[in-house]
Amino acid sequence: MSPIQHLIPGLLEAILAWLWTSRMDWFFGVDMGIYYDPELPPIVPDGFLSLGVERVFDENLRLSYVLWEEKVMPIVALEVVFHKRRGEYSTKKKMYAEMEILYYVVYNPQRRRKAPLEVYRLVNGEYVLQPGNLVWLSEIGLAIGYERGTYQGITRDWLYWYDKQGVRYLTPEELAIAAEQRATTAEQRAQRLAQQLRRLGIDPDSLS
Repeated sequence: MSPIQHLIPGLLEAILAWLWTSRMDWFFGVDMGIYYDPELPPIVPDGFLSLGVERVFDENLRLSYVLWEEKVMPIVALEVVFHKRRGEYSTKKKMYAEMEILYYVVYNPQRRRKAPLEVYRLVNGEYVLQPGNLVWLSEIGLAIGYERGTYQGITRDWLYWYDKQGVRYLTPEELAIAAEQRATTAEQRAQRLAQQLRRLGIDPDSLS
C-alpha cells in the first residue's frame, strides 16, 4: 500500500475529528477490516464512515469493525487507487453494493481521461454515479471533493469535506496556523498600542 492511500483517508478522519469533536455517534475507519460474514475474511476499504455507532469503545479503540456486533452498516466506503487496481471498479464495488453501503467513493488521482473522483449512491441495489467533483451527501450533511492543498508538508490534490455551499472545511494544520496568525496579529496590535500610549506619556503597564 502506498502512503498516499493511508494519508488521504487519514486526512478525512482528522477533519471529522475536529468538525464533529462534540459528537460521539460516528466512527471513521482507516485500513480497517469490516467483518460482514463469520465464515468469510473481512473486506478492508482504505476508509469508511459509520453513523449511529459508538465513536470510542474503550481506551484501546477498535481493532476491527464487526457488523454483527456493531449492527450498523457503514454509510460510506472509500477506495484510493494508486499504481494498480485492486478491484475497486469491479469486485469491491459489487461487494459494497451487496452489503448495501449507501455511498461508494473511488479516488484515482492518476486518472487522466476520466474524472479522478467518482462518488456512487446506491439506488435500488445498484450504484449510480453522482455528477461533479463536489458531491453533497445529504444523509451525512457534508460534501466530498478534491482540490490542491498541503497536508503533512505534501502539496498535491487531497480529498476534503465541504459544507452545502461548497466551502471547504479546514484541516487541523490549517486551523492551527490560522490560530497562530491571529495570536501574532493580536500581539502586534497590542505592541503598537503600547507604543502609542508611551508617546503620550502613559505607561501601558500601569493600566489594568
